[in-house]
Amino acid sequence: MAGGSLLALFDDIVTILDDVSTMSKVALEKTAGVVGDDLALNAKQIIGVKVNRELPIVWAVAKGSLINKAILVPAALLISYATPWLVMPLLMLGGLYLCYEGVEKLLHKWFHPKDHAHDSKQEKLENVETANPVAQDEQSEKIKIRGAIRTDFILSAEIIVIALGTVAHVSFGMRALVLCAIAILMTVGVYGLVGAILKIDDLGIWMQTRSGEGSSVRLQHKMGRFLVALAPYLMRFLAVAGTVAMFLVGGGIVVHSIEPIHHWLEHILEPVAHLQYVGGVAHWLAEAIFNLAVGVGAGLVIVLVEKVVRSALAGKKAAH
Repeated sequence: MAGGSLLALFDDIVTILDDVSTMSKVALEKTAGVVGDDLALNAKQIIGVKVNRELPIVWAVAKGSLINKAILVPAALLISYATPWLVMPLLMLGGLYLCYEGVEKLLHKWFHPKDHAHDSKQEKLENVETANPVAQDEQSEKIKIRGAIRTDFILSAEIIVIALGTVAHVSFGMRALVLCAIAILMTVGVYGLVGAILKIDDLGIWMQTRSGEGSSVRLQHKMGRFLVALAPYLMRFLAVAGTVAMFLVGGGIVVHSIEPIHHWLEHILEPVAHLQYVGGVAHWLAEAIFNLAVGVGAGLVIVLVEKVVRSALAGKKAAH
């Protein structure tokens, strides 16, 4: 009797794990695009640090990401249970913040390439005179890590909400298991890849220093030289892709949060989706361009409003 109960328990556990695996796979497919943006953004955030500090910073951000998800998963479950209407407004605020941050970065790069007065805390730190460069480097790292964790929070929120939407029909317990699985898999996958990308040049150097004779060693040397030459171009690409990803993710959240715009876009792009051979690609590209435009436009509006409000407040202070 006890043996039969134990076997039944094992069977129930296996069934639950199989269900979790199946639903996690569906959720991963739904969030694949956001994960790509998450990868580009996080790699971009860490570009430029000292070589020997790359992996420690990746590890610090990964721990911060796990803390983000430890907050977001229970919060998402609670909101979906108690106040499901609140999920989209919160997500939209995060999307608008990404749009704002992206425009701020572009405006500073284009109009203030040497002026650090209007940039983030990172640039302000570089203007502080200090006799202790080690302490300054530590402060710079902390600011970079905080910025990366803050961006990760928004992207993680979108991933969790999208995953939540795919399992909204199942029981609360199953929802919790799937979201926990997604949170762990996403964190390990994204930051594992970020670490690998950042160390690709070190791998190339190691391959070039391998000693020995034969075609396999020569091939490794060639591959090492290729990786070393590829690394700077890959980093530049990720820096650009990270900024573009801010607008794609932020604009996409705004578009999907405003039902009339979303339905209008789907109606406009419906003929494109039915094009022979290239329908899927053309639909994705057109939607991405629209999201990008919305993201840039929303960011510009927020930056403009911020400037007007700051000017008005400064005028009031001057008058008093």
